[in-house]
Amino acid sequence: MISACLGALVGMIRQWSDQRDAPDRAADFGGVRTYTFLAILGCTGAFLADKAAVAVLPVLLAAVALHLTALHFRGPPDGHPGSTTFTASLLTCLLGALVWWGQTQAAILVAATTAVLIGLKQPIHAWTRTFTVDDIRATLQFIAITGVVLPLVPNRAYGPFDAFNPNATWLMVVLISGLGFVGYILMRLLGTKAGIAITGLVGGLASSTATTLAFSRRSRDEPGLSASYALAVIVACTVMLPRVLVLISLINRDLAVGLIAPFAVMAVPGVGFALWVLLFRRPEEASVETPHLHNPLSLGIAVKFAVIYAVVAFLVKAATSLGLRAGLLPLSFLSGLTDLDAISLSMANSRNDASVGAQLAAQSVVLAAVANSLLKGGFALALGSPRLRREVAVVLALTIVAGAAALRLVP
Repeated sequence: MISACLGALVGMIRQWSDQRDAPDRAADFGGVRTYTFLAILGCTGAFLADKAAVAVLPVLLAAVALHLTALHFRGPPDGHPGSTTFTASLLTCLLGALVWWGQTQAAILVAATTAVLIGLKQPIHAWTRTFTVDDIRATLQFIAITGVVLPLVPNRAYGPFDAFNPNATWLMVVLISGLGFVGYILMRLLGTKAGIAITGLVGGLASSTATTLAFSRRSRDEPGLSASYALAVIVACTVMLPRVLVLISLINRDLAVGLIAPFAVMAVPGVGFALWVLLFRRPEEASVETPHLHNPLSLGIAVKFAVIYAVVAFLVKAATSLGLRAGLLPLSFLSGLTDLDAISLSMANSRNDASVGAQLAAQSVVLAAVANSLLKGGFALALGSPRLRREVAVVLALTIVAGAAALRLVP
């Protein structure tokens, strides 16, 4: 019964996908019934392989494969089963086998993944059509450097104070670029269909600084949409806080827990402003377009962050080795004016350094977040329209004050 249900799930999505593409035609290469039978066939084949002859299951899989191959060459004139049908059919047979072998959780995971990928056929095709040459080039560069070079990079400390570890530095680049790529992909997927609040949110995931710059400049060209652009900037600057918290939690859970209360206090002005705007003063969004953001997997962006992170890590290590713990707070503030992620990850990686301590590490990250908010407020004041400057300045000023007060909440 479990095998039949999982097969029916895959078959239902497969049949729905076929009928959506051709409403007047039934599914040519299998629907609910066919995939249910395939899953039962796999379960029965695994049972017979265990109880009778081991060759039963391989023979059944080969028979299904030969049947699909024959359909490919002798199918209906208006179409043939493709690789997706071939693979989904064999996977469905193996689902039944997994259930018989007691691997029900694995079977459910495979069935859900198969059904999702079949159902997303059209959205995936539409999405890949929007790729540019630069997107593909940047992605391939990042895959090559991460998958090939990262395992070969030496994992040992070099230089004064043993402050430079090539493997650890590039691992931080992978982490930052990967999270930024999630926001970049969401931005490309949503496009102009997203509301201004969602645009600011995913823009903040990709790069809150780039989002602030883009919408501040645009507010001068389109002053009538300044309210919308101000909301996007504030949402992007606010989502920066949970984004940094997630990054830190992947490396140092204790530090992330200690930052929850200070960051929650810092987020209050931005969240309050966004709720007030969305509930009581909805801005016009019809003409709002998503800002242009560079692919965070670009080799140039990755190398720049690697250099910034290496410099910040060296300065942190030098300050602690020379007994200059008091210099970490000014260093964090200056680093936050350039890149919040670098100092945050440096503090997260200092968990084994007793000279830093949990409280000082948390205070350094909060102070860097305050400095970064100050930087974005400066961008808005220098580049934005009068209305955007006024609203962003008030909210970010409150965020900075909240951050200064939140330093007392650091355990």
